[in-house]
Amino acid sequence: MTVGATADVTTGRGQRRLLPLAAIAVAFAAADTYVVVLALPDMMAGVGLSIEQLQQATPIISAFLLGYVAMLPLIGSIADRRGRVPVLVAGLVLFSLGSLLTALAYGLGPMILGRALQGVGGGALVPATLALVADLYPAQRRGVPLGIVSAVQEAGSLLGPLAGAIVLAVADWRAIFGVNLVVGVVLALALRRCGDPVAEVRVAGPGVTRGHADPYGVLLLLLTAVSGALVLLQPTAMMRDLTWGQLFIPAVGSGRWTTPLGLACLAALALYLVRCALARAPRWPLIDVRGWTASAREVDLPGALLLAVALAGVILAFATADPQVAAMAPRGWLYLGIAAFALTAFALRQRTAARPLIPRGALRPRAAWGSVAVSLLIGVALVAALIDVPLFARTTVYADSQVKAALVLVRFLVALPVGAVLGGWLTRRLPAGVIAAAGLLLAAAGLAWMARWDVDALRHGTATLPLLLAGLGFGLVLAPVNASILASTDAAIHGLASSLVVVARMVGMLVGISTLTTLGLRHYYAAQADLPPMTSVCGAGQGLCDAYRDLLQGAGIAQEHTVFGWAAVVAVAGALLALGVLHQQRD
Repeated sequence: MTVGATADVTTGRGQRRLLPLAAIAVAFAAADTYVVVLALPDMMAGVGLSIEQLQQATPIISAFLLGYVAMLPLIGSIADRRGRVPVLVAGLVLFSLGSLLTALAYGLGPMILGRALQGVGGGALVPATLALVADLYPAQRRGVPLGIVSAVQEAGSLLGPLAGAIVLAVADWRAIFGVNLVVGVVLALALRRCGDPVAEVRVAGPGVTRGHADPYGVLLLLLTAVSGALVLLQPTAMMRDLTWGQLFIPAVGSGRWTTPLGLACLAALALYLVRCALARAPRWPLIDVRGWTASAREVDLPGALLLAVALAGVILAFATADPQVAAMAPRGWLYLGIAAFALTAFALRQRTAARPLIPRGALRPRAAWGSVAVSLLIGVALVAALIDVPLFARTTVYADSQVKAALVLVRFLVALPVGAVLGGWLTRRLPAGVIAAAGLLLAAAGLAWMARWDVDALRHGTATLPLLLAGLGFGLVLAPVNASILASTDAAIHGLASSLVVVARMVGMLVGISTLTTLGLRHYYAAQADLPPMTSVCGAGQGLCDAYRDLLQGAGIAQEHTVFGWAAVVAVAGALLALGVLHQQRD
């Protein structure tokens, strides 16, 4: 049986654990995105930046997005050749190494590199897990598993801030990445033990993908994880002990990583990387460097790099912009020009390569390209709720509390995973296009309701209804879109197809926040221009008075109304498109 072949759920203890473990890994990586947002001020201080230098710290966030999105098509293509489990394991190891590098960082450059590695590793988990569902379940039974995977991914937005708050309450920000390191290694080992339930490309030879773990590599990786966690956490009991405390005293210079424990962690990591490169059958490490090298030769690497450059240009143009000032970064047009050039070169490469990254005709089915297009529109509309609901709360009733303003969004986020599971369940009973369209129309209704909120709306319980409605609607659409592209593409490219859906959604969110905010700002400036002079309201020499502050607040509310209104329009457009192009096979 070849990679990507569809099979029913197989028996075996390891195979029954595989999908839950993969889903936990997806939730874990998703939660880290939101943890970092909470810890960003402390991370900035850790590399010598003040809160006034926030613009210089934006690469800490954008580097993660860059790694997450730009490499997804390449990773998805490799998952189709090498198998889902090797990609899941490699993603977790990269995520763990990125976490270690971030925790080690005392300068901005190493921290950015660590975050980029975390993004590559975390991004690899989603398409591999979605493709794994297609491997394990026939088309008519994929809905609920796809819904569960989408639900746990969205649940990360709820669990992340909670986990971050708990860790930061007892330790500093570096402990967050120590936890990432340990949990990532444990999950990687557990997944490696399960093996691939359907098939693998036997790059290293038959029978090496399950039950042939490398004990020396495992020992070195565990030593790296445990020693790194101890260095970061610095347990008080150990540090005060006369014997164990010696491990925390710097052997040379100063700093945590020149202690015996820190040096042992770095040495174990270096030895593990050497082991990955040199290990041979029958014992293979978590990351089989030789096998991955062979798999990379089978992929259209030049095409993948061109597409990565194109995506990177879009990300840098929009993710590094301040939407309150401009839709794009100061060098946005330059980045977009580079992206356009790379995309043109990629299109030419697709036409001439013997084995292009995206096989010719792979996205020709209406449901295939339609899933990508619908996912793009989902991202544009979804980001309006994620960003502008807290902004509306700050503009109106929670002007003095960022935390309370953010908690308003929880009502929306709670409904999202519920809708994802429900949408998966409904795909077994209704066409994917109908469910996706219904979900986007519900989301549009919720956004349109938000566009009519007044200054006191969030003081009333009825404000919860549009938040729940929009969250439920956006959740409903996730599983049908994934099910549709998996059902309409060849099994041999399920990893690539899943990655394209994820990429489209992320790009939609980046473009959406800048575009919608720009539209909102135009309304804000227009409303502000219509305001009477401040002196005519407050009196000459009186400064800003409450009456004029209320007028400015009204202009801010008009801005948010514009964003919600246009997002509702985009959601309706997505619903119409979904109804016309999405379908699910019933084989």
